[in-house]
Amino acid sequence: MKYFLGIDVGSASVRAALVDHHGKVLAQAEQPIQIWKPHPDYYEQSSTDIWEACCTVSKRIAQVANLCYLRGIGFDATCSLVVLDERFEPVAVNAEGINNRNVIMWMDHRAVDQVDRINQTKHHVLKYVGGVMSPEMQPPKLLWLKEKLPTTCWDKAHHFFDLPDFLSWKATGATTRSLCTLTCKWTYSAENGWTDCFWKRIGLADLVANNYSKIGNHVLSPGSHVGKGLTPVAAQALGLPIGIAVAVSLIDAHAGGLGVIGADVKGSNLPCENEPITSRLAIICGTSTCHMGISKDPIFVPGVWGPYYSVMVPNFWLNEGGQSATGKLIDHVIKGHAAYAELESKAKASGKNVYMYLNSHLESIKKSYAVGMLTVDLHVWPDFHGNRSPLADPTLKGMVTGLGLSNTLDDLAKLYLATIQAIAMGTRHILETMLTAGHQIDTLFMCGGLSKNLLFVQIHADISGMPVVLAKEEESVLVGAAILGACASGDFKSLQEAMEKMGKIGEVIHPDEGQKRFYDNKYKVFLKLVEHQKKYRAIMQNI
Repeated sequence: MKYFLGIDVGSASVRAALVDHHGKVLAQAEQPIQIWKPHPDYYEQSSTDIWEACCTVSKRIAQVANLCYLRGIGFDATCSLVVLDERFEPVAVNAEGINNRNVIMWMDHRAVDQVDRINQTKHHVLKYVGGVMSPEMQPPKLLWLKEKLPTTCWDKAHHFFDLPDFLSWKATGATTRSLCTLTCKWTYSAENGWTDCFWKRIGLADLVANNYSKIGNHVLSPGSHVGKGLTPVAAQALGLPIGIAVAVSLIDAHAGGLGVIGADVKGSNLPCENEPITSRLAIICGTSTCHMGISKDPIFVPGVWGPYYSVMVPNFWLNEGGQSATGKLIDHVIKGHAAYAELESKAKASGKNVYMYLNSHLESIKKSYAVGMLTVDLHVWPDFHGNRSPLADPTLKGMVTGLGLSNTLDDLAKLYLATIQAIAMGTRHILETMLTAGHQIDTLFMCGGLSKNLLFVQIHADISGMPVVLAKEEESVLVGAAILGACASGDFKSLQEAMEKMGKIGEVIHPDEGQKRFYDNKYKVFLKLVEHQKKYRAIMQNI
């Protein structure tokens, strides 16, 4: 028996899972982590708090596991920015000087001005991020720190880590960076390395010094063995044996992609069954949603990040679409409604969570037609936190049209439904853009917290017109992290072999063909919403 430990740092919690060599999750643990929101669009965390949570969940797993069978550890995390000083101590990323808050979260949009100036350079590296860089990437955040906190942060900082790389450093003491993090969020190239002229052009020439020592100059592929494995200090903190293999890490969404996209589909009668892995799109949906499509040759998709070489699946190019707020948007819509207190009370009384209660409530009010048609006059544009893909415009806002004066539970349920439909329309928008650019995708593979909501999954199938494959193990991101550990341990010949043997498909949700005409028309309305928003903004800018 061989076990692997996957540790996943999400936006609000750290989770760990013990996974066997067949991909079966044997034990799980979870620990919340803190988020500070000092200003609108500012989100901060603590690397100390995050590491302590990693240790907590690891020790819980160790209490129920036979550690003599543990072979490897894999970490994944959000692509947040960690700042440390010369002694690897936390440095404040805030004007208050609170050093414990030393992480700028992935969803932080404080650097909108900086990213606008970076995009105005039209530097050739931007070609590999869909033509337009996002404020969620690291260069604009680094530039913000230099401009806004020159003495309290920038001058003190000696190490800038992507959060997944910070975790592998804590575990091994090695400052190795992942090809995934540096390529996807920092403009590194697997073929050419760093581009000096880019950093100089945007005003960050000081990062070029000492062979980029502050942001990483030893780069390995995901799943590679880091350093000499778990250090004595880290082993004690995590409650694990010294020297256990530690893998080069992944961004959390990419770990989810790794956990689902390579699964064996023989006998499934899926469109992708006898086709290459490039016919699959992995959708990792939680707080936000990422859309992972791979190709043998580079495909440049306007407004979609990439192509990135070998950052998730070795020897394949990755394009990454995304929506900055999905699960977070659904929560925002529900909790901000006047009927939320009633919903919460009735859900509790029924023994269901609020989402399952809303799903059943929609079934009870749909009358003789399909649930989706309850929103025939209600439409949502879901970019409440800007548009990541395919419009690549962080300044876009959310829209709702079709509201009345009523604020009943029925109204809340319909708005919840319209929001899910809008998120699925956004996925279709990304998917169509990728298909137009040259991808050949016919099957969706979905994982993450939102994939546990079968209404969410069914609507994505209906609106995309493609089957949605769910993983046998619900926690595919944790399986993906464990796959990294399995690869680092040497128990599999390659990451691809580990993916095929540890990734398993579960339920398949097929599109309801009877909904096609309705959703095709609703999609036309969806695209009109953003056209109107742009027109309104243009009018107001002329005042």
